[in-house]
Amino acid sequence: MITLRCYRLLGIGVALAVGIQVGAADVQAQTEAEVAAVVDAYHSALAAGDSTTALSLLADDVVILESGGLETKAQYRSGHLAGDMRFAQAVPRERGEIAVAVMDDVAWAWSTSVTEGRMGEREINSQGAELMVLAHVGGDWRIKAIHWSSRQRR
Repeated sequence: MITLRCYRLLGIGVALAVGIQVGAADVQAQTEAEVAAVVDAYHSALAAGDSTTALSLLADDVVILESGGLETKAQYRSGHLAGDMRFAQAVPRERGEIAVAVMDDVAWAWSTSVTEGRMGEREINSQGAELMVLAHVGGDWRIKAIHWSSRQRR
């Protein structure tokens, strides 16, 4: 026969399970926010022309994929980075909502954007997509891979 004591124990067990799930959801939301903040900080650094901060958010073994090409951190630093900063400063970009998924010490963030304006004599009106993979290394989230693609808006 089930006693009052059994019901109390069952109630405590259910309350603990619900509390653990709520706590885990809070931790997950916090982690997703941290990842999104790194992605935002990277783009803010580009727009500010701050190469030191932008590079500090990239892992040493980052891979950057864009326009059918692949760059290492050293290649990006010596070439493409300056152009990305000039572009980010010259042409306004409106990013859609960023989505983040986390699995242990790895996260991926994706978003789309619309970029519209002028770069010198060139008129820009494009739709873009971005995927970043981040890893939790030494207590900080670092960008391990970036994939950008874009096309002219129709």
